[in-house]
Amino acid sequence: MVKLVISPQARIEVGAVLGEGVVVHPFAFVGAGVELGDGVEVFHGAVIGKEPKGAGATARVPVFERRIRIGANSSIGPHAVVFYDVVVGEDCLLGDGASIREGCRVGDRCIISRYVTLNYNAKLGNRVKVMDSSHITGGTIVEDDAFISTHVSTTNDNDPRAEIYDPARIAGPTIRRGAVIGAGAVLLPGVEIGEGATVAAGAVVTRNVPAGVVVRGIPARG
Repeated sequence: MVKLVISPQARIEVGAVLGEGVVVHPFAFVGAGVELGDGVEVFHGAVIGKEPKGAGATARVPVFERRIRIGANSSIGPHAVVFYDVVVGEDCLLGDGASIREGCRVGDRCIISRYVTLNYNAKLGNRVKVMDSSHITGGTIVEDDAFISTHVSTTNDNDPRAEIYDPARIAGPTIRRGAVIGAGAVLLPGVEIGEGATVAAGAVVTRNVPAGVVVRGIPARG
């Protein structure tokens, strides 16, 4: 049996479950209802188990279960924040300062790089890479083997001034298997990037991109 290594400066709440060989560094927080698989490492200042709260400022009321599961051999970088109701697969890397909101599901062998944000209910398949400072908006679907470069923006609401949250109006992009999104691209609400398609750096995608096609420009065209 491989021993746990828990810093005395870390806080582990009663009800957290830690597998063999888990390492938790100083000033990290692991909340009740969190399950860390064997070999998971949680670095300095990371928060695993943040309760989502709208604080009266958001139209959407957060809905979540008080649970988190981080798969075996995953690494949680310094100051990353994982909200409740998140599942992360095995062999995943969450970079420094990454933020994963409630309802997100992340497959195996994914990279969620430094300062990436996954907003609520985002779904990522296996072997997905999301690079530094990109924002994956609420309700986005990213299939297996997709690559999302740095500073990519995704959006899900064509009426951001609405005061009432209407789930029927909210639609994040869908990025199909093996698609590539170039640095600084912008994906507008509800667009679909087809399997194996490529969106060039800096493009603004306003409509669906067929499978295997390369698009570029503002608006993006093949």
